[in-house]
Amino acid sequence: MADAFYLPAGEGRFLPTSHTAGPWSPHAQHFGPPSALLVRALEAQPTDRPMQLGRVTVEILGAAPVAEMAVSSRVDRPGRSVELVAAELTAGGRAVARASAWRIATSDTAGIATGGAAALTSVEDCAPAGWPRGWGGGYLDSMEWRAVSGSPAEPGPAAVWARQKVALVDGEVPSALQRLFAVADSGNGVSNRLDPRQWWFINSELTVHVQREPAGEWIGLDASTTVGPNGVGTARGILHDTTGQVAFGTQALLVRPR
Repeated sequence: MADAFYLPAGEGRFLPTSHTAGPWSPHAQHFGPPSALLVRALEAQPTDRPMQLGRVTVEILGAAPVAEMAVSSRVDRPGRSVELVAAELTAGGRAVARASAWRIATSDTAGIATGGAAALTSVEDCAPAGWPRGWGGGYLDSMEWRAVSGSPAEPGPAAVWARQKVALVDGEVPSALQRLFAVADSGNGVSNRLDPRQWWFINSELTVHVQREPAGEWIGLDASTTVGPNGVGTARGILHDTTGQVAFGTQALLVRPR
């Protein structure tokens, strides 16, 4: 098996490897790799000026099977300063996920940058992170995890460092935002509050607001989950690189007994 989440199959098609499998089922992908693949498609849309994806929302329309997939992208609303781009992921003739993103023309605001969270404890000072009993294999084992605070293996908020052990697409080096989105969808797992053997807490979407692209391989995720009284929850995360905050992420959650 290739050391990658996906094998390119030509004409926008990709073959997922078992590295993509999620903790809920070996036949369904964790949505970290598909989210990163959608971002790859968004980034492929050409532009004639420096721009950055400022907000990306991934709408999850159904389980992503560990089977051949196709990805396409387009510009929905062109503009000189701000434009809306979109991407779609299909499998077996059905849409699995759609992404929309606001792409914003960049300028130099380094001198007034403010409001970011404090940097996380350095990776070198963090021990390996564990996961709830019964979770493992696939995506979780294809990432290296370090615990910053709390633990994904215990209920409650937690912060982790993570980096890919495998490429996103075989033969390619993932971009900074592809690395970010490979981790961002893990907020509900990192900060789980319920026993996954007894409860579902599955996200129907992922929204990430990006302040800047991360530097380096390690992505930090400081996450917390709130569960409401009617089967709806929210996972929230602050995303970091080794120098500080780079983005915010949120996920709307379906919560119900298994």
